[in-house]
Amino acid sequence: MAATVLESISVPLARHGVGVPSTPRAAAAAEAVPSVLAYKTTTITPAFKGLRVSGRPLTLSSSVRWSSGRVSRRGAIVCEAQNTAVDVPDVTKATWQSLVTESDRPVMVEFWAPWCGPCRMILPVIAKLSKTYEDKLNCFKLNTDESPEIATQYGIRSIPTIIIFNKGEKKETVIGAVPESTLISSIEKFV
Repeated sequence: MAATVLESISVPLARHGVGVPSTPRAAAAAEAVPSVLAYKTTTITPAFKGLRVSGRPLTLSSSVRWSSGRVSRRGAIVCEAQNTAVDVPDVTKATWQSLVTESDRPVMVEFWAPWCGPCRMILPVIAKLSKTYEDKLNCFKLNTDESPEIATQYGIRSIPTIIIFNKGEKKETVIGAVPESTLISSIEKFV
């Protein structure tokens, strides 16, 4: 299972007889940390599903700090959440007719490309709407680099462009990375 690093943290570990505070400020900080937390680094962070504190450093350069001759190790909070993102299915030239033009339900298609920043910004909105309207609307994305014939057929000159089809006919076009409310108002006309 792959894990993603969210944030590296430093976790002080207290040991009996070691690390006695030398200044009043350090003593106050040591008293503020409950002794239970001094031995378990995982209890410092709240319990979230999919998150855990990794006790071992990720790389030598980011996990080891040299200060006054001592080496301090850092742990990392890693995310192991699965199935949290909704993905919008792809439509291609080969599947266009069966998924879009022959669909009984309205279909929203985002014309996009992987290199397009605004396309990547609006994709989570499309995914959210796909989940919200899953019983009333089919949502797809078409990569214009992989299927330029379809993009040319519908006159796509800039991306992202979202087209809503109803019974195989182009009904509504929205160009650009628009707010969710704009897409909802367009969808509501046909569902």
